[in-house]
Parts: sequence; C-alpha cells; structure tokens
Amino acid sequence: MRRRAWRQRLARTSIRARLLITSLLLVMVALPLAGAGLAYNFRDAVTTAFDARLESWLNVLLAGVQLDAQNNDLRMTRSLGDPRFERVFSGWYWQVRDGTGNTLTSRSLWDQRLAVDNVSGLNVRNVEGPRGKHLRVIERDIRLPGHAAPLHVSVAAPREELNTEVARFEWLLGLSLLALGALLLMGLAIQVRWGLAPLRRMHANLRAVESGDADGLETHFLPDELARLARAMNGVLERDKHLMERGRHAAGNLAHALKTPVSVLTTLAERFPPDTRDRVRGELGRIDDAVRHHLARASAAGGGVLTYKIDAAQALTPVLEGLTRMGQRRGIQLTQSVSDDLKVRMEAQDLQEVVGNLLENAMRWADRRVTLRFYPQAGGAELLIEDDGPGMSEQQRDAALTRGMRLDEQRSGAGLGLSIVEDLMTLYGGRLSLSRASLGGLAARVWLPGSPLAPSDAEA
Repeated sequence: MRRRAWRQRLARTSIRARLLITSLLLVMVALPLAGAGLAYNFRDAVTTAFDARLESWLNVLLAGVQLDAQNNDLRMTRSLGDPRFERVFSGWYWQVRDGTGNTLTSRSLWDQRLAVDNVSGLNVRNVEGPRGKHLRVIERDIRLPGHAAPLHVSVAAPREELNTEVARFEWLLGLSLLALGALLLMGLAIQVRWGLAPLRRMHANLRAVESGDADGLETHFLPDELARLARAMNGVLERDKHLMERGRHAAGNLAHALKTPVSVLTTLAERFPPDTRDRVRGELGRIDDAVRHHLARASAAGGGVLTYKIDAAQALTPVLEGLTRMGQRRGIQLTQSVSDDLKVRMEAQDLQEVVGNLLENAMRWADRRVTLRFYPQAGGAELLIEDDGPGMSEQQRDAALTRGMRLDEQRSGAGLGLSIVEDLMTLYGGRLSLSRASLGGLAARVWLPGSPLAPSDAEA
C-alpha cells in the first residue's frame, strides 16, 4: 500500500518539479564524477612531476658518488645544490649504502637511516622517515668500477609538499564545481521556467475558461504545438456546446409533442366509466407532471462546466421586476438586495430559472413578506430567499428535495420548481439547502461556485 501511495504521489508530480529534480540529480551525479576524474588526473600528474624531480636528484647523486680505492670508502664529490639536504631532519635526504655495511648519508639525515627495499631497477615508494614524517623515496642499485658489492642509492623528499599542492587543487576544484553546479541549476531553472511559460499561460487561460472569465482558449501567443492543441480544445468546446443546444431543443420538442396528446387523452377520458376514468386520469396526471417537469428543465440553457460569467443584477432585473408586480397584486412585499458587480458562472437563463422558481415558491406560501439577498460568499456566491409563511418541518424539507414528491396537492407544482433548481445545482456544482427562515417561514439557500473546481459541499 505504501509503495502504491508513493507511486501515486510520484505520478502527480508537476512537470516543473520533474524537470528540476531530474536536473538536480544530473548535476549531483555528473559534477562529482567529473571532479573525481580531474582530481585523480591532477594527483597523478603532480606525483609524476615530483618523482621526476627526485629522479633528477638521484642522477646527480649517482654522478657524485665515488669509491676511495686506498681506504675502500664511499665519498661524495659534489653537492646536490639544495640546502635542504644540509638541514637536519628537513625531510630531504639521500643515502648510499653498500653490501658491506658502509653507509654514506646527507647531513640532514643525521644519525638516522632510510629503510632499504631490496628491488632491482628503479623503484619509487612511500615510507615513514625520521620523526614520523611521510616521505617519497626513489632508489636503485648501481655498481662502481673496482667495487664488488652493488651500491643502493636512495633520495627522499617529504610528501607534505605534494599533499599540500594536491589538497589546494582539490579545494579550488570543489569550490569551482560548486559554483558551476549552482550556475547550471540556475540556468536550468531559468530554462525550465521559460520553456514551461506557454503551458502556464495556457493553464491560466483554461482556468479563466473554467471560471467563466473567458469563452475559449487563446492561440495567438502560444508555440505551434500548443496552439494546435488549443485550437483542438476550442473545437471540442464548441462542438459540445452545439450538442447541448441540440439536446435541449430535442427535449423541449419532445415535451411539447407529448403535451398535446396528453391533453387530448385527458378530454377523451371523460367518456370512460367512472372507475376506468379515475385510473386513466391518475396515469395521465403522472405523464403530465413528467412533461411539465421536462418542459421547465428544457427551458434552462444548461451551459454546464465551462460557462462564461454574467452580471447577476443585470440578468435578474426582468425576473425581479415581474415577480415584484405579481407580489404587489397578492399583497406580498418583496425586498431584494443584489450586490453590485456580482459575477456568477452561470447561464443567464439558468440563473433566472433558479431565482424564478424559488421566488414563486416563496410567494406561493408567504403571508406578507419575502426577502432576497444575493452576495459573494465562500469562493462563489450565495443566494438566500426567505418568506414568512408556515415553513416546513425537517422531514418535509428533506422530502421537498426528492424528485416527484409533492407536499400539497392543492398547490400543484410546489415541488417541481425545487426539483428543477436541484438539477441545475448538480449541473453547475452548486448546492441547495432548506432551513427555517428568520421571518418564520422557509429559507432557501443556494451556493454557486466561482469555479467548477470549487468544492460543491462548501459551507453556505
């Protein structure tokens, strides 16, 4: 389960994060490998150069070693030309030793001796010298004329100089690679940001379409690949819009086509015997309810998810004016308050359908007063309609939102409007709730999201 959850989180990683993580991993792997290779090559080159210096001193030493024929002693006829070989325990030493135990050393070696490695030919190795210093030693065996035993000649120098030079190079190399890595990551971040800029622009444009601030994707300032994708998406949106329009008109035509035969059958049912007439009337009543429901629903535009934002006050003006006059004739006072510049992501015809159905319901049950408030709230807009009528119990409010449920047969259509509003809320991702009004009657509360991405169960 953990592995699956990890894979799901990895699959949801953004393109920008993927590119940056990949670039970071590439830099973290490539630069250390390059640094290790450069450091190895530099250490090898410096060591080779250091060994070449030791070999040159060894050759000078070999040229200066002579054998005293009278005393059969070894002696040095020339200086190596470096005062460090004269300073005691300086780390720079030379030594000549024969097979009989005679040993000739530099003054710097004082009473100490270098370890001898019995190998043939030229040999370079690391040893521990006097006072624990780490030395680099080059040595070889030679034969002098008149001397039977071979001579073992050694020249040593401290590794400190070599190690210091290598450490300094590695330190500078590390700083350089860190600076290079930072520059590479900065450059890659700029490259990723510039490369993904069209996608961000397209994403922002799509969010504008989703929230109703635009009616299509822009294609003017996009690369050719994304421009073709945007044009294809615009084509899909336009085709879906036409399909919804055709479906709406087809539903309306079908409902109208059924309404006339139902009326004719209702008239003909009067000729049937009483028992048969009542049964036929009941079935025709059910058909008539369904026809009226779908006629009312088909009259809504049903824009769905990608709907352009409209001005709520302007769209509701004709509905509120007509219902205000109707309320005055019935002796009902309608108090309305719609926030200025309130924009809602909804077709004007659907918004009029919602407000009209809820206000008609409120006026049907109200005694004297109905109030309407429409204002921004919780990432969208909230519509609140209250009346001072008898209201509903909690069970009745739950039943009122059930399709086909009618609370009062004498006031036909009371539940139909709520059902239509509930359908539209489902379509637009909104929410309809019923509660007790502050005026004593019923409060119908509608929450409309500002974007289709907003949660439909937001607090009203």
